[in-house]
Amino acid sequence: MYKFKIDLSDIDKGVYQSFELRLACHPSESGTYLLTRVLAYCLNFREGLEFSPQGLSDPDTPALRAVSRTGAIELWIEIGSPSAKKIHKASKAAGQVKIYTYKDPKALVKELSSQHVHRLEEIEVYSLKSQQLESLETHLGRDNRWAVVMMEGALTVSFASGTNEFSQEIEIQRQRL
Repeated sequence: MYKFKIDLSDIDKGVYQSFELRLACHPSESGTYLLTRVLAYCLNFREGLEFSPQGLSDPDTPALRAVSRTGAIELWIEIGSPSAKKIHKASKAAGQVKIYTYKDPKALVKELSSQHVHRLEEIEVYSLKSQQLESLETHLGRDNRWAVVMMEGALTVSFASGTNEFSQEIEIQRQRL
């Protein structure tokens, strides 16, 4: 179980929020995957945003989703390299679909583009550099206190590790389908 206390400042969107997350890490889940889930949550913070209740144990549900008060899925977020079949299902079920990958984004875009995917041109793919996530992972503990700042497209994660201050700027690139 990982705990995150996060002070989020998304200056681009005018969102300033403090919140806590408690995440179980599936045995097959890498630290990079876990960190990408947390960062995707921060980048899409809104009312109704939640992690999949079964996590990786249920391959038919999104990693993250935002559900309206009526129960409709407004936002479906996948992590890594989801299959075209799953993204097709997602784009039929949700108003908006986003993918956050730390793997080769060109391979993912090529695979999705070669398959029949509903509303393919509306799907947003964001790539995070795996080296930057691996650097952040070296500071991952069971209890984490982060300051996350998003400004002019730059994402910075800062925290104190003992007496050392650590700040990691994460490059996020949007891929076109």
